[in-house]
Amino acid sequence: MAVAGPVQAQPGAPNHIAAALRVEGPAAPGSTVMVALEMKPAKGWHGYWSNPGDAGFGMTLKWYQGDVAADADFGTPLYPVPDTLLIAGLMNHVYEHDYAVLVPYRVPAAARPGSVLPIAVKAQWLACTDAVCVPEQARLEAGVTVTAPGAASPASPQFDQWRARLPAPLGSPARIAAAGPVLRLGIPLPQSVALERPHVFVADEALVDYAAPQEFRRQGDLLVVTLRRNPAAGAGAAPAALHGVLKLNRAGDGVTFTAAPGAVAAGGALVAEGADAPSTPLVWLVLAALAGGLLLNVMPCVFPILSLKALSLARAGESEAEARTEGLAYTAGVVLACSALGAVLLALRAGGSEVGWAFQLQDPSVVALLLLLALAITANLAGVYEFAVPGFVNRASSATGGTGSRSGGANGAFATGLLAAFVATPCTGPFMAAAMGAALLLPVAEAMLLFVALGVGLALPFLAIAFVPPLRRALPRPGGWMVRFRHAMAVPMGLTALALAWLTWRLAGPVILALELAVALAAGLLLVELGRRQRRGAGVARLGGGGLVALGLAAALVPVAIAPQAPAAARDGLPSQPFSAAALAQARASGKPVFVWMTADWCLTCKVNERVAIDRAETRAAFAGAEVVVLKGDWTRRDPEITRYLGAQGAAGVPLYVWYPGPAPAAPVTLPQLLTPDSLVALTQKVRS
Repeated sequence: MAVAGPVQAQPGAPNHIAAALRVEGPAAPGSTVMVALEMKPAKGWHGYWSNPGDAGFGMTLKWYQGDVAADADFGTPLYPVPDTLLIAGLMNHVYEHDYAVLVPYRVPAAARPGSVLPIAVKAQWLACTDAVCVPEQARLEAGVTVTAPGAASPASPQFDQWRARLPAPLGSPARIAAAGPVLRLGIPLPQSVALERPHVFVADEALVDYAAPQEFRRQGDLLVVTLRRNPAAGAGAAPAALHGVLKLNRAGDGVTFTAAPGAVAAGGALVAEGADAPSTPLVWLVLAALAGGLLLNVMPCVFPILSLKALSLARAGESEAEARTEGLAYTAGVVLACSALGAVLLALRAGGSEVGWAFQLQDPSVVALLLLLALAITANLAGVYEFAVPGFVNRASSATGGTGSRSGGANGAFATGLLAAFVATPCTGPFMAAAMGAALLLPVAEAMLLFVALGVGLALPFLAIAFVPPLRRALPRPGGWMVRFRHAMAVPMGLTALALAWLTWRLAGPVILALELAVALAAGLLLVELGRRQRRGAGVARLGGGGLVALGLAAALVPVAIAPQAPAAARDGLPSQPFSAAALAQARASGKPVFVWMTADWCLTCKVNERVAIDRAETRAAFAGAEVVVLKGDWTRRDPEITRYLGAQGAAGVPLYVWYPGPAPAAPVTLPQLLTPDSLVALTQKVRS
């Protein structure tokens, strides 16, 4: 596969990598516009990075404006982060998917507004499979529309996507030291940045052994990388400079750096192969997951579920054997749901999907089903009808003269556990964030242990009531108050249904919301008829079961049949910009403090923090005075870029608040997930001091 010199392409031969020249948009005389070479390899073929590695050939470009050579008007090509491909001991730096090489073009100052400047490039590259390489070439042409000075150029989403795939500039100088047959790189990198299969791509040729294993160690906020030198380069002093790209994860995130000679100490915490091994011992992560699940019982995002548990706890003292049976059944339901959600999450991530914790509430179909379920439970608690599941409601009715059956208590507790875990886990709380973030980096068996521990923590209060007699005896005795309490609990459950309707609008737009409300109205009428027949003693099984299943299918299929539409963006009290990696890099380069605010419409903890600490006149005034740049990431819908950022910060879900006190290398600070009214104001006071 090695190619020693320039390749000679065969004229007229079909290319296995389709190429096209794109222009980002109109540009004024004397300004710079980005052009792109869009490369699309055929299946099984790949192209090469600027330094192809042990084999291959980097792309060569000859630029023209019209028929006149114009290389001086075009800048240095900017490549996305490549992948590694090891074949027969040879390390190649390749792209096995569609990619784009961006090149800045300076429009001549004498260009006439309203004209179109023809530009062209003669490109040569190498296209390879695992077995064969073919030299290819193409002459690509495009036109640059010249606008009047000061005219606004429209944004290009395609170029924004390509630009997001470029490695970000590190912003701080790296160091390189020679140590016999190896080179040690010291790269400033915050310890909070997670690493997943990291790799250093060296842009300078013949300096290192590309195929040799690379060792990564952490020394606080310094990443030390050991590279084996190229035997042909000898073992003398360190090179005067080393340019490269540090790939951070399998998603393709990376940073560019330039290393100058300097001291780099050996040692540090070893980064495990394939992932940045969590520095916290597994036993502490398990305890954190357990504590996080326990605290979910009192988090604002879980409050609606407390209404489902309350009636169960109220009558738990009727029978010790039954209480223990239902306590175990409820725990089994919670643990099963948490484990299933964890397994699906790990499977989706292993398949390349950019998802995180609470991914289920980013799907309009799932939210629609939960809306119907919340409506059905609200009607049940309000006494509109009686249903065998959840069983705790029937026990309450039976104890006070209701029509509910006393059978199926364990089944009802198990179903309640499933529902509690499914709805209670969208928001992360204290202790839980670190545990769930680590679960995304650990091996599957250890990750699943953390999900199980989370479920046990969530079920722990109910389990304690079931197995500790003094706690059961402290509960109120059954009586007429239980009917009133049951009806009162319909209020928070009804508010939950309203919140799910609002989330449907935020996820899918007003059209789908209207259709889902029509289905919900039909379900409500069905439940009213079901209750009427129950009170007359008529048969209801076919009406209730078949009707609700049909309506559930209809609710789930509405978002599938109709493309969801994004609603108008909500206005936030704190002025902010949409989060992106490019926006974060630009904000940090400005030298101003930056506040990154990750939220979602389905996260009640996020909304409480926004009301208590973020959307306040004092916060707005303090941020304006300190010139804080606010970047808001809305994770209501799946957003791969936000998911990658959450993973880089060791978080599996929202809320997440990160404070950057200044430009790199100032280390970012991850704020608590529960904010106090003065949390953010205090940060600006530190900046001013």
